[in-house]
Amino acid sequence: MTKLGERMFIGGELVAAAGGRTFDNINPATEEVIGAVPEASAADVERAIASARRAFDTTSWSTDVELRRRCLVQLRDALRANVEELRGLVVAEIGVPVMLTGGIALEAAIGYFDHYIGLLDTYEFERVLPAKDIFGGPSERIIRREAAGVVAAITPWNYPFYLNICKVGAALAAGCTVVLKPAPDSPWSALALGAIAAEHTDLPAGVFNVVTTSDTRVASLLTSHPDVDAVTLTGSTVTGRRVMAAAADTVKRVTLELGGKSAAVLLDDAPLEAIIPGLAGGVCTHAGQGCTQLTRLLVPRSRLDDAVGLAAAVMPNIPWGDPTDPKNLMGPVINAAQRDSIHRFYESAAKDGRVVVGGKPTERFDRGYFVEPTLITDIDPKASVAQEEIFGPALVVLPYDDDEDALRVADGTIFGLSAAVFSADTDRAMAMARRFRTGTVSVNGAQWFDVESPFGGYKQSGIGREWGTEGLEDFLEVKTISRPPVAG
Repeated sequence: MTKLGERMFIGGELVAAAGGRTFDNINPATEEVIGAVPEASAADVERAIASARRAFDTTSWSTDVELRRRCLVQLRDALRANVEELRGLVVAEIGVPVMLTGGIALEAAIGYFDHYIGLLDTYEFERVLPAKDIFGGPSERIIRREAAGVVAAITPWNYPFYLNICKVGAALAAGCTVVLKPAPDSPWSALALGAIAAEHTDLPAGVFNVVTTSDTRVASLLTSHPDVDAVTLTGSTVTGRRVMAAAADTVKRVTLELGGKSAAVLLDDAPLEAIIPGLAGGVCTHAGQGCTQLTRLLVPRSRLDDAVGLAAAVMPNIPWGDPTDPKNLMGPVINAAQRDSIHRFYESAAKDGRVVVGGKPTERFDRGYFVEPTLITDIDPKASVAQEEIFGPALVVLPYDDDEDALRVADGTIFGLSAAVFSADTDRAMAMARRFRTGTVSVNGAQWFDVESPFGGYKQSGIGREWGTEGLEDFLEVKTISRPPVAG
């Protein structure tokens, strides 16, 4: 395989950036430069878009289902064959603990290609409605689902390998062509995908392109360019608003998976001792850098002290540090700016409420962007740490007075990505689950995260869905064709 990080993938070729410009890829655990990354110019991005446009307009990719299926199988198999090299790459560039790379950070993500490979065996891209008289004459209608066109896929740094596969897999399966632009903090996860696609698949030139840049002005071409038909973004809500505005001038299709401030509601009959240790540990996974992590814990006011005590017993014992150590659950956050942002939230919590565990800059390491697991309580539900996405290992414990109050607090943010509810009475928990204004809900610890389950948010947590059949259909246009009924 081509040495990772050296080349972008444009028009079927692995290429350097125009002028040979590069930027540094930084290991967040050591702050060391681990490689040089191509710094795409506006001309490079234009070339990638033109290649994707040409491939969509002039090749059979959008209509040849069997070719698409074959190429996805080839890509999946090649990724599996290179999984150990990819494992070291992912740990080095984003600081994800190696213990998590068996999951969606790497290995499980590769397997998720199977979902779209399977859909291509069964999905009905065209169906015929029964003939009927319309306006006095017989008609038969054909409902076609056709590829949306050129897709700009923009991915963040928290779980980049998974998110690259999520977006690229769906768009390619639908018959679209793709320009993938990763976050500058996690470029290798995308460049590796491009290199493996270049060397191990039959993808027609231009169907899949990868460009890397640290310049937001260059990247913004993807959201405004008239030859891009659709944009899919995972990122912050602030970034999502900008992308939506930029896409508006050309009325692009937009799929946005944005921020979250997800609540776990423990009803008054829930067994705190059995539930809270897992929630306290879960918020620290990958240093809290996950949009669906349950960062707010809502408990009956009469049980607040017990809940805080249980969480406080767990969080100081979370194993964290060197991400290459298989015992650690959390490593560093991605960069200095993110570390400093988290510390500002911790300072705010100390002023507005009570920090029970953590909350201070760590002195455990001389280098690396590490932050402490932190437990916060005695805070107003409208305070910034209870409203805004911290994206760090912080759990906010909030009391409520009754079920209606719990629902009001849980839904009382701009977000609506995920939630959880726990009760000894499953019917009671289900009744609350149905009322949350969120895209996903877990009842009594049951897992919704699976490739067959559509994922996305309400409110300012996003638009559209990923995975499930819905994830494929977000990249398909719907066409109705009418004709006289076919005899016989």
